[in-house]
Amino acid sequence: MAVLNLRARVEGVYNPHRNSPSDLEPVKTTLAIALAALVLSGCMSAEKEEAQARDFTRSENQLDTAQRNAAIACADQTQCDRAWSLTKDYVAAHSSTSIVRADAVAIETDVPSRSGHAVYSATRVAKGSGATITLYAQCRGMYGPDRAMGSDYDDCVKQIAPTQNGFVPFLRQHLSSQ
Repeated sequence: MAVLNLRARVEGVYNPHRNSPSDLEPVKTTLAIALAALVLSGCMSAEKEEAQARDFTRSENQLDTAQRNAAIACADQTQCDRAWSLTKDYVAAHSSTSIVRADAVAIETDVPSRSGHAVYSATRVAKGSGATITLYAQCRGMYGPDRAMGSDYDDCVKQIAPTQNGFVPFLRQHLSSQ
């Protein structure tokens, strides 16, 4: 009997016909640890989900700001034509696909064939003798159903935000050097 109890203790096996109450302590401890791990993993998952939701909201705000920053007004036909030409260069340099349309009112690039690649387009909307030029971005795999975070969301944000935020400074730098 002593050999069986010792074996049960070593293996952590509980058999009410062989084990004494003191043999239950390792089992109780193991169960308590397992239960605590389950509870903590539930907390960690909830905390992780909350952190992801905060990061998503922060990134969406960053993208909204970048979109607002990606518009510039030009004063007259000459300045607008030069800015529009520079916009085409900027779109070509930053898009992962080639330009498929470039006319007086829109610059568009082809849809990316692979997920996680940003593409840009621009519009030119007349305002008086000038216009407003706006850079837009999209990225395949950025959003899932119901505008939820897609598989390539973070990579897309890392491409789009700096490119949109850099658009107006790029134009200003090149327009002022004329």
